[in-house]
Amino acid sequence: MADLYWTSRAACRATDPDLFFPLTWDGRHQPAMRICSNCAVRPRCLEWALEAGEPDGVWGGTTPAERRRLRQHQG
Repeated sequence: MADLYWTSRAACRATDPDLFFPLTWDGRHQPAMRICSNCAVRPRCLEWALEAGEPDGVWGGTTPAERRRLRQHQG
């Protein structure tokens, strides 16, 4: 059975979402990456982002460019 409630256990759940969607990627995503690094559901978050084709933001501790590379290797 799929874990439908994984987001309720995410380390970012009480964090301002803007932190995960920086306007530029010149290091401004590092605070979000630190939050992700200690998150119990990080693998599930990344799995969701890859399945959904999420093009923006930090998901599962990855940037959009990192997810594009991961999708290329999956395909």
